[in-house]
Amino acid sequence: MHDGEGKDKEQRRPRDSRGWDGKLRIGKKNEEGERGEDAVSAGEESAEEEEEEEEDEGPEPEQLPADEDLLDDVDVEEEDVDLVHCRIQSIPALRLERFRKLKRLCLRQNQITSVEIPEELGETLEEIDLYDNLISSIRGFDAFKELTSLDLSFNKIKHIKRINHLTKLRDLYFVQNKISKIEGLEGLTQLRNLELGANRIREIENLDTLSSLEELWLGKNKITSLNNLSALTNLKILSIQSNRLTSLTGLSSLASLEELHISHNAITSVLGLEHNTALRVIDISANPIEHLEGLGPLSRLEELWASNTKIASFAEVERELRDKKDLVTVYFEGTPLQRANEVLYRNKVRLALPQVRQIDASK
Repeated sequence: MHDGEGKDKEQRRPRDSRGWDGKLRIGKKNEEGERGEDAVSAGEESAEEEEEEEEDEGPEPEQLPADEDLLDDVDVEEEDVDLVHCRIQSIPALRLERFRKLKRLCLRQNQITSVEIPEELGETLEEIDLYDNLISSIRGFDAFKELTSLDLSFNKIKHIKRINHLTKLRDLYFVQNKISKIEGLEGLTQLRNLELGANRIREIENLDTLSSLEELWLGKNKITSLNNLSALTNLKILSIQSNRLTSLTGLSSLASLEELHISHNAITSVLGLEHNTALRVIDISANPIEHLEGLGPLSRLEELWASNTKIASFAEVERELRDKKDLVTVYFEGTPLQRANEVLYRNKVRLALPQVRQIDASK
């Protein structure tokens, strides 16, 4: 049902022009429907455009009669039901109560406005995927306490409510909604992955009980500071591109952090990472950073993405990075390092960092 975007190293890399991570499996959705391209363009809207968005959502979708049983040929013993881009509006019309062994339900890219899954499936359902529908309110999950994965991305949700009883959740997705506040997550102590990219969040808060969280995705919001993260001692990936950050203050307690994606902010310095010695991947691209001072303690660094920054000194690159024996990938395209002499640029990087195998997009 899921494409596993948080699991594949390459798929996790932000690729679009604004550095928005969001739901990185969007690119694969064209195989399932027709909304992949639209979804990416929606994710690249500016914050100002989002604020000016009118509440009028346009005309109601075409009402289609339930004149056929989409699951007529499916064995009632089936554990996985996948109905993507089928113009479904009514979940009750699917008569899902027949499937008493159902574990995974995927109803992506439909026209569902309310969650009306039969409560009889509460003892078996482990994954529910309602990505890209018309849901505006979180209701209808009371009976589904066995859920380990819930995807409500690309809907019209404004508030996170009525899910804190789902204590077995490990993966929770709210990408591209209208959420302005992180709330309603108390008790989700087994949660490993939380995606809140492309919303309207201004502050990191109410995460203290998520002690097992390993991945936190907050790209394309309106966050100005890295507050209230100290309880997330198991966090391995923090992705917070395309926000309004100006410094890295607030990460000192994240000793397990392995990947930090902070491109497309207003950060001027990488100072503040001296306690994050487990870091392997750092993306500081598209920030007004002039110096690499602060990376010295990061002996495990494998990848540094610093495209479109203001780094200008090869001597500084060598001084700060040459001792990083595991460093295999660097990105400096669009920096003064490259623009000053594009012909000699790559050779100079190789001389400064002989251990590196990939410079920018090509090896």
